[in-house]
Amino acid sequence: MKVVTASEMKSLDRAATQEFGIPSLLLMENAGRGIVDQMEQALGPMRGKRVVVFSGSGNNGGDGLVAARHLTMRGAHVAVFLLAPPRKVAGDAAISLAIWQKMGGRIQYDLADAASLIRESIIVDALLGTGLSHPVSSVYAEAIALINRSGRPVVSIDIPSGICADTGAALGTAVRADYTSTLAMPKRGLFVQDALEHRGKLGVVDIGLPKALIDGTDIATELITSLSGFPPPRPAGAHKGTAGHLLVVAGSVGAMGAAAMTAMAAFRCGAGLVTVGHPQCQTAGPNLSAVVEAMTLPLPETATDTLSADARQSLASAMIGKRAVAIGPGLSRHLETQQVILDCIADCPVPMVIDADALHAVSHQLDILKGKKLILTPHPGEMGVLIGRSTEYVQKNRFETASEFAKNWGVVLVLKGAHTIIALPDGTMRINNTGNPGMATAGTGDVLTGMIAGWLVQGVNIATAATWGVYLHGLAGDIAACATGRLSLMASDLIANIPKAIETVTLNASS
Repeated sequence: MKVVTASEMKSLDRAATQEFGIPSLLLMENAGRGIVDQMEQALGPMRGKRVVVFSGSGNNGGDGLVAARHLTMRGAHVAVFLLAPPRKVAGDAAISLAIWQKMGGRIQYDLADAASLIRESIIVDALLGTGLSHPVSSVYAEAIALINRSGRPVVSIDIPSGICADTGAALGTAVRADYTSTLAMPKRGLFVQDALEHRGKLGVVDIGLPKALIDGTDIATELITSLSGFPPPRPAGAHKGTAGHLLVVAGSVGAMGAAAMTAMAAFRCGAGLVTVGHPQCQTAGPNLSAVVEAMTLPLPETATDTLSADARQSLASAMIGKRAVAIGPGLSRHLETQQVILDCIADCPVPMVIDADALHAVSHQLDILKGKKLILTPHPGEMGVLIGRSTEYVQKNRFETASEFAKNWGVVLVLKGAHTIIALPDGTMRINNTGNPGMATAGTGDVLTGMIAGWLVQGVNIATAATWGVYLHGLAGDIAACATGRLSLMASDLIANIPKAIETVTLNASS
């Protein structure tokens, strides 16, 4: 599913009318009816229910007026509060206003009256749409405050009023919705920043844009809702070598669990063989013994039990015959180890996943990334180190940061976080639609590294391996959270539920 900026959506609406001859009023009609359909799916039949619609003067308000009419037709008791004089309502919104009034619908203006009406009502937020570019003020800010204090179910049309459609930032103030019915396609801002706390459950309303129009438009971003080509074929006569041999370079004293989780996750995604290259420290054996299927490669270590410079030759030899490498989890930032990481990347002849401490090493020598098949998996803090900016900057500019880095260095960039972004060298981006806040716990990043590497080692291309790994990682977290609850979720729960995630996607693909 495509994800659009405000300007892209505006262009699509214009093209639907000018190139395909679809009246814009029909698009508004489809939007209003579809919103009511989603309200009934979420909140039950509207007959007999009280609904208050807060409408602005623009097309978002027009969508709300159409919704008000369809709610009335379905037996709801509807009150409409218009936050602008009727003379300021223009275009299709003015037509929708006239229709509402001709069918006997009242328009109210005094927010003092709304305060008592909303106490037992469902609220529809149709105040401000995707065109908002300045902080909310005056009567609109008062209405938003009233809505947010109400404690009643809130349905926002297209985007919660006050949220920037492109950045997800709250512009002064914003509606906290329980449900957002976004029109035609999701807007970028719904997946970042303040929107994550304001949008509630997200639904997409089909307003009737032709598929040919959408397919023919150069939109760079899409939402991952299914996995194309999944699962990878495996011949009947396959053996462990067929599924590939992965080298995991990970671990140090006190952090060998990271190596173990990376290896286990790769196996759960179908890797045929996994060898773990690790410092030869006393804690390595007990931790890696949990992964009885993995082979181990003890490597020379520093006085502090991290990889030493003497490990380079052993690692170069170990990469021969491997189909992929995963490097970074738990390796440490010891200066000697950091150089070993850079040497390993330089020597690597196969696709590689770079994570954690390996990202820190790369930040000092970005040129080493060029000309290789690499997947980088930074969290926002690590991304900030890579580009020399703050974590806050990264979070405020997630799409731009990920896209620019992927294009500049020719890598697949997985920017982790709520709705992880996968940016490709060609400028396209994919937004993940699985996962939950319970996954914000130690070790889940190591699991993701192993999952991506597990697909990579089976011969899946780097863009697809990253996409499959990220989506299934989140899905495994969602399945695990159903059993443990989000608060109690641990990284090992994700590993245990990878098979169920794979089964779920496989069954969906075959149905």
